[in-house]
Order: sequence, then structure tokens, then C-alpha cells
Amino acid sequence: MSTSVHHAPSSSSSPSPSPTQPHILDNAAWAALTGPHAHLAERVGRAARYPTDVSPFTALEDPADPRAWDDLAALVGPGIVTAVTATPTVPAGWETEDSGAGVQLVDTALFAEPAPEAVRLGPADVPEILDLISLTQPGPFLPRTVELGTYLGIRDRGRLIALAGERLRPPGWTEISAVCTHPDHRGRGLATRLVRAVAAGIRERGDTPFLHAAASNTRAIRLYESIGFTLRSHTRFTLVRTPGDRPEEQA
Repeated sequence: MSTSVHHAPSSSSSPSPSPTQPHILDNAAWAALTGPHAHLAERVGRAARYPTDVSPFTALEDPADPRAWDDLAALVGPGIVTAVTATPTVPAGWETEDSGAGVQLVDTALFAEPAPEAVRLGPADVPEILDLISLTQPGPFLPRTVELGTYLGIRDRGRLIALAGERLRPPGWTEISAVCTHPDHRGRGLATRLVRAVAAGIRERGDTPFLHAAASNTRAIRLYESIGFTLRSHTRFTLVRTPGDRPEEQA
């Protein structure tokens, strides 16, 4: 029996904060894929993902529910490596290929303002963006990642030298991502100006900025804390392989 992939229904409701309820940012990818990014979502039951040329992230409605993992296996296919968030363990039959510790920070005192020198980036800028991402390694960026939200850049004599933009969008929140500066232009505060500018756009529509960083990237964490972000939680990003024969092993 085949399982169809379909667009997830949009949901505009945001859970009300409660000491007994999980925070929406505890499972930010799921909240985004079933909320503001539902138009991008590929979904089977309790599992969803972005198109593979938009973002590597997949998400589970409840990582403790074995049925959600079954849905993820049906969505992704057998023997495939995929990135999963908000899950500390994987069920029997799944393989953990890699995992990394991260932190999640939220805007509590950020001074947000537009950057007059920043330009809006779009599909035509993707080759340049990918070159800068490859050089600076801020995290995954794919050919259609620009569709997730607003991306701003700063150019020097026509050359893209700094970048920041929007990634996950759970209801009421927007993640700032892909923050990077060409090594030849660091120390000028370009990344900070772009973070403030992206945050200004996020605030303008009533959302609160947040972001993720590798736990080992203490320099970036200190910078974010110094400009008004506060550590909210520790996170883990896991690369898992779905059960079944790997594609190259299939006859």
C-alpha cells in the first residue's frame, strides 16, 4: 500500500503558555511545518518535512510516539538519512548517523533596527549565497532556502560579504539563521547589523526572534547574548537513517 505525501493543513492557533504544556519552541520545526510554513510541508500523518531542496529538517508531532516514527519512515523512504530535531533517542531499527549539541536563544532585549545598506536577497542571488555559506559554514543552506523568509545581505563593490535571514517560523516566532560574514570583512559589526535588521522585520509583523547555535560555538553565543538574546534551552540535532535497505543496496 502506498502512502501519499500531501501539503499539511495550515494552523493559525498558537498554544497558550502553561507550566504543564511544552513550549512551542521545544518542537519548533513541527510548529512551523504545521503553521506558517504549511504551504511548504510534505506530510504523512504525524511526520512532516521541508522539500529536500528547501531545508534538511524533518519533524515529528510527538517524538515519543512510535506511530510518528512509522509515519516518518513512510514519508522519507527506507535507508535514507534525514535530520530530526527535538528527539533525544531513536526507536529500534533506526540508526543514528551523527548528532550535535546546540542551544536555543530568544530575543529578550535586542535593539532591532533596519540596516540601510542591506539588500533583499532572492533566487537570483542563490549562487553567491551558496559560495558564502560554503566558505563560512553557518549551517545548512540549500537552493530554495530563500523561500523560507526574508534574507538580507551586505555587498562590498558588488560582492556579497555578509548575510542573515529567516528560517523556521512557528506561530508567533521567527528563527534568524544563516548569519555569516566573509573572513576578509569580519570585525566590522556586519553580522550584528544584519541580525538587528532581520529582527526589525520579524518584530514588525508581531513575531519574536529566536535562533539556534552549536553549543561549541561559544564566540557566537557570547555575541548573541551581548546584543540581547537569552539562552532558553539546550537542543540536539540528530541525523538518523530510516529502517530498511539503503537505496544502493536495493536490487
